[in-house]
Amino acid sequence: MILTRRAAVAAAITLFACASSGFAQTPLELKITAPAGAGGGWDSTSRAMQQAMTATGAAKSVQVVNVPGAGGTVGLAQFVNNAKGDGNQLMMMGVTMVGAVLTNKAPVTLDQVTPIARLTQDALVVVVPASSPFKTLADLAAALKADTSKVVWAGGSAGGADHILAALVARAAGGDAAKTNYVPFSGGGEALAEMLGGRVSAGVSGYNEFESQIKAGKLRALALSSGKRMPGVDVPTLKEQGMDVEFVNWRGVVAAPGISPAQKTALSAAVAKTVKSDEWAKVLKARGWEDFYADADGFAAFLKADGARVRDVLTSVGLVK
Repeated sequence: MILTRRAAVAAAITLFACASSGFAQTPLELKITAPAGAGGGWDSTSRAMQQAMTATGAAKSVQVVNVPGAGGTVGLAQFVNNAKGDGNQLMMMGVTMVGAVLTNKAPVTLDQVTPIARLTQDALVVVVPASSPFKTLADLAAALKADTSKVVWAGGSAGGADHILAALVARAAGGDAAKTNYVPFSGGGEALAEMLGGRVSAGVSGYNEFESQIKAGKLRALALSSGKRMPGVDVPTLKEQGMDVEFVNWRGVVAAPGISPAQKTALSAAVAKTVKSDEWAKVLKARGWEDFYADADGFAAFLKADGARVRDVLTSVGLVK
């Protein structure tokens, strides 16, 4: 009788454990906030993740919601205020948001969200119009050193990745980073038009955004910002050319404030399953993105270090006091 009772208890425990395990692994029904307009980098990454997560079964369903404005800080504020404790929400973000929080003096900061994973990185490229007198990076560096303010840069939002790289290049060239003459545009198309029209001296964006114009001979690529060359791209890095600058446009996902450890674990596992899948590998190849995955703890440490670096650069150009 005792053995029978023990066996029954053991069986009950086993069934409960299996049921609990199955419940914990129930696919998520997610909402991803893309804190930018349709077609941008955060939007495209969110939608790529949406497809890969559902294809792999990491999530039962994924909804993407766009909340544009102020370098992502409008979306950040909405996410922090409305998603607290919700284990079914993620927000896409990246280095541009790190800068925007500082330059906009945002009341809501990244200290309030829960880091889940760093996802991708892609190299930025420094370009000039084909008609530019700057034939090489050395030519551009000489102009920056002589009078930083006379070199007019075009790129994305103020304080974002493009702006940060322009300031880093000016400083590495021996110029005055505080005098970096940077004109922000809401989209790469506008910046491209300014360059092709000869109204700005140089531009910065993700290589893929300018690739067609570079291949068509309308833009001259002077340097990549990554630590190594992109496969199949015959453009040297800044470091190769003697400029000690390495800076990439990275993207990651964060969860809401106040989620439980179990919710954080479930979200982390779902993202990890996605980024280690064949579906995600195909996305990276098609988009020209490089895998830059770090788990929740690694991403949290990275955010802290990169935040300090971004603050230093933006302080040097006078955007952060």
